[in-house]
Amino acid sequence: MENNTKPEIVKTSQIRIDVHLAEDNMPALIEWEADDADFDGKEPAKALLLSLFDGLQQNAMRIDLWTSEMRVDEMNLFMYQTLATFADTYERATNNKELADEMRDFAHHFGHRAEVFGDDHVH
Repeated sequence: MENNTKPEIVKTSQIRIDVHLAEDNMPALIEWEADDADFDGKEPAKALLLSLFDGLQQNAMRIDLWTSEMRVDEMNLFMYQTLATFADTYERATNNKELADEMRDFAHHFGHRAEVFGDDHVH
């Protein structure tokens, strides 16, 4: 039986993302800040992936942005790291280690294909 009681909200925290656009509407600068960050002020970012799940529509929504400063090798590393951490998130949320390990295997395969590992990398 599913527990439908919602926890009491005791705090609200904001994450703010500012996207500065060039004349062609492409991101020229991405900055972010968060109430609970361990730094003050805005931090720059070259790319962002934001995924939200609409429980009513049962639909994933996303925003994928990157600046012209983002190099292909950086995008390869960003994608590898994102895939690897998705596996960690999935395992924490579902306790499904077997499927999370399959996701990690794919992330590792992607990392090799995208050449994000150094010559001394062993798996």
